Amino acid sequence: MASLRRRTRQRLILWVQYAVFVGIVALVAFTADWGTLRESFFRLDIARDMFPEVITVNLRNTVLYTLLAFVFGLVLGLILALMRLSKVAPYRWVATAYIELFRGLPALLVLFAVGYGIPTAFPNREIPGGVYGSVALGLGLTAAAYMSETIRAGIQAVPRGQMEAARTLGMSPARAMRTIVLPQAFRIVIPPLTNEIILLTKDSSLVFVLGVTASQIELTKFGTDTLNARVNSTPILVAGLCYLIITLPLSQLVRRLEIRYNKAR
Repeated sequence: MASLRRRTRQRLILWVQYAVFVGIVALVAFTADWGTLRESFFRLDIARDMFPEVITVNLRNTVLYTLLAFVFGLVLGLILALMRLSKVAPYRWVATAYIELFRGLPALLVLFAVGYGIPTAFPNREIPGGVYGSVALGLGLTAAAYMSETIRAGIQAVPRGQMEAARTLGMSPARAMRTIVLPQAFRIVIPPLTNEIILLTKDSSLVFVLGVTASQIELTKFGTDTLNARVNSTPILVAGLCYLIITLPLSQLVRRLEIRYNKAR
């Protein structure tokens, strides 16, 4: 009898939750001004005028900025992770200070410091690659702080017996780390590193602080410029959909990788 009452109560709670959800949807559907929304966000003529430039230039730049920052951040993050695990105390101190500093600073400030601080400090030197190099450095410095902790956790997740077995076979610590530990660690941390690509894709919208040219702007800048020119919000919606073209497949990839990793475990 008590079990029947509990099941009835659970079923009632479930139906109440469904009713609340339906009520919220109905409230939005019947109270929203759909005509104004359609005129403000769904102007097909404005969206049509944004193509193909939004794909061939702005989406391409967004992907390029993301990949450059990810590669730089991954290399630096690996170095920092190994420094955090080093037996040399100054290496650990430097890596810890770097990670705490750049995890606490907004990416916008780091980009601004790279774009304007470095040219001021070194007036006769330029960052290789121009804006693309500055974006890779600015976003990569911040991403490296997060990726280093992810990589370090992956290295520590590899059983210590793997390193000990490699050492008994005559491998040096560096070779054992490179050929035995790191491949296993990266297999563990691929899902969170893929999430970092998604975050970098969205952080690429901060590139405007570097004063990019028309051929270098990314999706958000292109969307806001078109919004100001046409006095309509449709360009923002188009830019958002273009971001989803990048992030949704990556999200699906993360889920599949996590499923594969859980099955392998």
